[in-house]
Amino acid sequence: MKRVVTLTAFLFVQSLFSTPENWPRFRGNNGEGGASFEIPAVWEKADYRWILPLQENGHGSPAVWGERVFLNSSSKKGQIRKVLCVGTKSGEIEWSHSYASQNHKTHRFNSFASSTPALDSYNVYSVWGHESELIVTAHTHLGTLLWERDLGGVKGGHGFAVSPIVFEGVLIVPNDQEKGGGAHYGLDCKTGKTRWQIPRASKRLTYSTPCIFTSPKGKSEIIFTNWWLGFTSLEPHTGKQLWELSVFGRPHSERAISSPIVAGDLVLGVCGFTTLNKHLVAIRPASVSQNGKAEEVWRLEETMPHIPSPLLSGNRLYLWADSGVITCVRPQTGEQVWKARVKGVRDTFFGSPVRAGNKIFCVSAHGDVVSIADSDQFKQLGITEIGQVCRSTPALANGDLYLRTAEDLICIKGE
Repeated sequence: MKRVVTLTAFLFVQSLFSTPENWPRFRGNNGEGGASFEIPAVWEKADYRWILPLQENGHGSPAVWGERVFLNSSSKKGQIRKVLCVGTKSGEIEWSHSYASQNHKTHRFNSFASSTPALDSYNVYSVWGHESELIVTAHTHLGTLLWERDLGGVKGGHGFAVSPIVFEGVLIVPNDQEKGGGAHYGLDCKTGKTRWQIPRASKRLTYSTPCIFTSPKGKSEIIFTNWWLGFTSLEPHTGKQLWELSVFGRPHSERAISSPIVAGDLVLGVCGFTTLNKHLVAIRPASVSQNGKAEEVWRLEETMPHIPSPLLSGNRLYLWADSGVITCVRPQTGEQVWKARVKGVRDTFFGSPVRAGNKIFCVSAHGDVVSIADSDQFKQLGITEIGQVCRSTPALANGDLYLRTAEDLICIKGE
């Protein structure tokens, strides 16, 4: 009975992050990836609220606050970086700001604008970087530039794709770099001044977006994932390291791309290599373990995702692999509920799944929007063929779905 009460308390704390009209970071509130309203399983012409053709490209996902959608874009092969604001009702650009940057080497599937903005009730925060700069900007929702910082370079041949998050007035910018070096930063949201900077011996460029874990006592910690270091916990306001647990395979180089999520008293993280092992590991943070130390609880290593992030819905955890194989398990134990392959799509999935009501959506790299039922049995509901390259994750806010493709920003009306 005590265990049930504890888990109920955790779910209540997690629900405090949720605000239906906002989607303030990659995968929404604390990376949870869910909303209570419904979206049509298959999209017809009448389901589109608006389509905005984009002049610049990028794979970063949209973020939403109230009546505004924010996203990053780039042009001239990375020489111009742009922060863009679009009205949720009109589908028209309200403002944009451009910044000079430079071309640099990226992975062939990456872009020069793969980062998702972070939002609070006042500002939008954007990040981009290359070998000689790591730029962070803060604009008001109306487009006024508040501050701009250069935190230094980013080493890694695959290019930049890290997304920041906001927690209690602190902008958290992860920056694990290739072959060691880099640092995680905590910046003051109002001024941009550095509150803390934590050097990292990371060995590999990392793309995962951190999450916030809050214990029943109300203490919060930032959880990062990285191949070499595993799970790292930092105190949000000081950057003090609380604990670290290395759990991923070290014999071969791996990379953390998928983002960690909170599941009750566990944090779930993924790491792996494209053609080698991929690990989903569930750990219990030190603040809630019986021995006061972070500990591994369970793991899965068969047909796990590398790029898509896990999705939690009640007592179901969805692991949507890049190949289109979906594994549904119980989040507290890893016990398999079902496993199935998406039908009618022979493509890779770079975006992460999201839940709208009782449906789950994930978009393939060539623009097939797959919907399945949120259920203890696998049921594919339909496929919407957009016909455009898409390597981003949908946003859910204001009762609508927002999707960024290589060519357009799309708004789908909720049911």
